[in-house]
Amino acid sequence: MAASSRAQVLRLYRALLRESQRFGSYNYRTYAIRRIRDAFRENKNIKDSEKIEELVNKAKANLEVIHRQVCLFLSFYLSCTLLS
Repeated sequence: MAASSRAQVLRLYRALLRESQRFGSYNYRTYAIRRIRDAFRENKNIKDSEKIEELVNKAKANLEVIHRQVCLFLSFYLSCTLLS
C-alpha cells in the first residue's frame, strides 16, 4: 500500500475535527478535539511509511467511531425533545 500523502492526512485531520464539532455536549466535543490535535502533533515527525499507514488507518477507524457516536447522540437528543 502506498504511503499516505500529506494532503490525505490533512483531509483526514480536518474530517476528524469537523465531525467532532458535531458533538452536542461541550465536554465530549472539547475532549475529542483535544485528543485529535494532540495525537496529530505527537506523530507529525514520523517518517516510517508503514507506521504512517498504520496511524492513518487507526485515525480512519476513529473517524467512523466519532461519526457513529455523534449520530447516536443526535438521534437520542432528537427523540428526547420530541417526547417532551
